Amino acid sequence: MLEGLKMKVLAVNTGSSTLKWKLYEMPAEKVIAEGMVDRMGLSDSIFTVKYNGEKTQQIGDIPNANIAVAKLMNTLTEQKIIQSFHEIAGIGHRIVAGGEVFRDSTLMTKDNIAKVRQLSDFAPLHNPVEAGGIEAFAQILPDTPQVGVFDTSFHASMPMENFLYSIPIDYYRKYGARKYGAHGTSHRYVSARAAQMLGVPLSSLKMITLHMGSGVSLTAIKGGKSIDTSMGFTPLAGVTMSTRSGDIDASLVAYLMDKMKITNPEDMINILNTKSGILGLSELSPDMRDLEKTIHTRPESKLAIDVFVNRIVKYIGSYIAIMGGLDAMVFTAGIGEGDIVMRERIAKHFDYLGLKVDPERNNIRSQDRIISTDDSKVKVLLVPTNEELMIARDTVRVAHLAE
Repeated sequence: MLEGLKMKVLAVNTGSSTLKWKLYEMPAEKVIAEGMVDRMGLSDSIFTVKYNGEKTQQIGDIPNANIAVAKLMNTLTEQKIIQSFHEIAGIGHRIVAGGEVFRDSTLMTKDNIAKVRQLSDFAPLHNPVEAGGIEAFAQILPDTPQVGVFDTSFHASMPMENFLYSIPIDYYRKYGARKYGAHGTSHRYVSARAAQMLGVPLSSLKMITLHMGSGVSLTAIKGGKSIDTSMGFTPLAGVTMSTRSGDIDASLVAYLMDKMKITNPEDMINILNTKSGILGLSELSPDMRDLEKTIHTRPESKLAIDVFVNRIVKYIGSYIAIMGGLDAMVFTAGIGEGDIVMRERIAKHFDYLGLKVDPERNNIRSQDRIISTDDSKVKVLLVPTNEELMIARDTVRVAHLAE
């Protein structure tokens, strides 16, 4: 990186009804400003900006990404966060599905934007709006390089025996039917940060990262590469989550559809995505905090927590076997960062490995820390995720902004 070089890079995460952003000064990795558009496409959209320790909020209709991006860029100049649009050296975008087309973060040319849209079958709620967000920025900043950072690309290193389903292999050849995983940007960030905290090269570690938020995914990382991950063709697969079922027998899906007279498969998929998980088991809430509060008064809350832990422990065990051991376990995201007791529940299942969590060190939320004891044979870490920073770093790297 050129000495003394400073540049502003915008990291963007466009969703179906939200547009989140952070403006970084690179290479210092300093957040200059951040904000979001909430309820985009709905009435009374909320436009929020945080800058210089102050938060401003406006409410008004923002019908689409084009209007949201225009408002964002105008606000950046109106609030003197930037003097002109040309100060933005690059824009990075989180994109959910890269399939087998995008195995790394990539410059978003017109052809590549078209490919993102073509991959919409793998993420119908995300890829189209993310492509639209890139196009909206291109209208205002046509000469500014834009980089797509894909949730799936970190998992492109998985060997075939770990990503293939045991179905006719022609379905993979013709239709791309395979495991793709998700949360790759988060797993990539926390694994690198954990290695840095341990003072050990990432390439020498056998690590399991646990991204535990509303969506939950575990990744086995060996030699710095993802070799297996719990989410599958879509983020529905894997462990029990807030409202997602995780792994389920396909025959049970057909059985339930017959019993409930469901004829549209999408209706059943909706149940598995939005009405299952700890919400479905507890019959109370998709929020783990609500279950923790009622664990001693509602048997259903305890059951949901027990199932949640059980599925995670099973995946961890299988990943230890695949990697032939374990050097580090890393917790991140909402539950992983905020639920002290949950970390203890999961970790205690691996006492047999010589893994020991220090209760005092673990008594913390959302802060980088090694939470295992000094004599623990497996290191346990809490690492708050920072996907936006990874997006900014990749934008500098892929767009060659430092050259």
